[in-house]
Amino acid sequence: MRDLSRLFQPRSIAVIGGGAWCANVIEQCAKMGFAGPVWPVHPTRSELGGVAAFASLDALPGVPDAVFIGVNRTLTIETVARLRAMGAGGAVCFASGFREAQAETGDGDSLQEALLAAAGEMPIIGPNCYGFINYLDGALLWPDQHGGERTERGVAVLTQSSNMAINITMQARALPLAYVGTAGNQAQIGLSEIGAAMLEDPRVTALGLHIEGIGDLRAFEALAARARALGKPVVALKVGKSEQAQKAAVSHTASLAGSDAGARALLRRLGIGQVESLPGLLEALKLLHFAGPLASNGVASMSCSGGEASLMADTGFGRDIRFPPLDEGQRVGLRAALGPMVALANPLDYHTFIWGDGAAMGRTFAAMMGGEEIAMGCLVVDFPRIDRCSDAAWDCVLEGAGHAARAVGKPLALVATLPEALSERVAARAIAEGLIPMLGLDETLCAIEIAARMGKAAVPEPLTLPGARKTGARETGATHVLSEAEAKGALAEHGVAVPRSERVESRAALGEAAARAAYPVVLKSEGLAHKTEAGGVALGLKDAAAVAQAAGSMPGESFLIEEMIDGGVAELLIGVVRDPAHGFVLTLGAGGTLTEILRDSGSLLLPTTEDAVRDTLRGLRIAPVLAGYRGKPGADMGAILAAVMAVQDYVLAHADEIDEVEINPLIVTPSRAVAADALIRKGEKDE
Repeated sequence: MRDLSRLFQPRSIAVIGGGAWCANVIEQCAKMGFAGPVWPVHPTRSELGGVAAFASLDALPGVPDAVFIGVNRTLTIETVARLRAMGAGGAVCFASGFREAQAETGDGDSLQEALLAAAGEMPIIGPNCYGFINYLDGALLWPDQHGGERTERGVAVLTQSSNMAINITMQARALPLAYVGTAGNQAQIGLSEIGAAMLEDPRVTALGLHIEGIGDLRAFEALAARARALGKPVVALKVGKSEQAQKAAVSHTASLAGSDAGARALLRRLGIGQVESLPGLLEALKLLHFAGPLASNGVASMSCSGGEASLMADTGFGRDIRFPPLDEGQRVGLRAALGPMVALANPLDYHTFIWGDGAAMGRTFAAMMGGEEIAMGCLVVDFPRIDRCSDAAWDCVLEGAGHAARAVGKPLALVATLPEALSERVAARAIAEGLIPMLGLDETLCAIEIAARMGKAAVPEPLTLPGARKTGARETGATHVLSEAEAKGALAEHGVAVPRSERVESRAALGEAAARAAYPVVLKSEGLAHKTEAGGVALGLKDAAAVAQAAGSMPGESFLIEEMIDGGVAELLIGVVRDPAHGFVLTLGAGGTLTEILRDSGSLLLPTTEDAVRDTLRGLRIAPVLAGYRGKPGADMGAILAAVMAVQDYVLAHADEIDEVEINPLIVTPSRAVAADALIRKGEKDE
């Protein structure tokens, strides 16, 4: 990745253009105390934003490190070429009307190509971009107001929406912001490269991303690898779904996988925490800024209300969060601090017997957090609004919590159930005591879940990227679906177990084939996407007469007579979908005719490992059945893993042409895992 330090940590800034947007850039730099010179450039104005202007770039007293270009798109291209010739450090291109507006302008593509040619190796952010704010140095290539303040250390947040970036600067959550940036249409430098450049600043502790789409998977992998090497966590809010992955497919897999599943699998694989809301993103970044990755997901929850204790327990239900039972040491310490009247548990309702006694509260919180399985503590407390009430009686909370955090040496969060119940003033006092002010139970537990997972993230293999498709192949339906017999044969060559079968090419030949069969058998009509729904499957046929009778009511002229797989413990689905946005998405789930109804599935990206497959299967709701439910036999897990890895082996061997592979159902028994049905769809690769 290129060096963007001159652009993001400039010693001099030039602002080109004369509108209010450009004046805002100059004024914001002055307001935030930027130490270097800011040079307005305009051919006719003598000053801009209260600073004397220069008539041209040639008139500047030096070469600028960073430039905000606030002129029209045609002049932007000319300006970028001139800056490149000067040796400028980089530029933010504010103008729109390039590739992002191709449908409206008709010439966006050619203008964007001209912009890239003009820039050459000089870094440019945008176009159609608000730029960035560097709160560490007070350097703002930012044409609007914002709500942030200078800081010496903090998190970087990068979005694909300028308006969202403005909103993030207005946060009142005591989250120190080091950088806030936007990526624009990413003509030259993408989200991944900008994020990596921000992480290189030693004053940045974590990175937050708002992602609409990932254009370059290899660059995104490189960002995650660099973050891992630097020990700096990344959290993402991923929105939208790739239209490419929402195809009208003939399989069940596509209805379960899609691009959202691919995005989730990608973020999980790369060790990037995923949140579902903007408040969740900010709270996760806050916890990671102050505490970093956690040793485990063990939480000690404390409140002076049984209602809050129950709410905390319920909010954690379904999350990868544990409230470990109290050990003997915790019980002894709590009993000494609280006396005999309080029931001891985790989450703990410590009542109000000790309220006002900061020392006793400190001993209580320290005892609670002292358990070996506890990674951090959560003290649930909402402070009064001070415009109508007094919060003086809450000083004991800050005193006791600060004592506990220092005594135990583990992170302790003050968690407000309502965001308005923990003001920035109180949050600042909490931070001074070594505490972490967190807003919202759900957001806090989401943040803990992410931080704990990051504490044990592994280094992944590079993704297998899908090959390019011929232009128009998708639109013209230029794909080929193998017959069931062909699909099973192809998969069997890579180790998938399939039933014994015979293909019958006509109704006339059915009788002879039925006479050779080893009963019981399954009869299938070929060429049907969903055989059960179309009446194309008959199970458990015991003789040739039953075969003939079943065939009489089936559509089609060719058939499969197959071994009937008995003793099934469960039916699974193994599917792989080619997702151009994220790679090959492997979906594992409950299979059979109820696949879409149950929607019990998990997704991974290829290549994957047996351990990852095993963990995904354990996360399914059907997992207890596979393990042997209520004394019944369990499935052969080794056979299931072998089937999945064999499907992966086939896909990796044909990555340039595979669009979709599905086994549904994979009938699993105590000793086998057999592909009872299979589908393979191939596309035309680009030569």
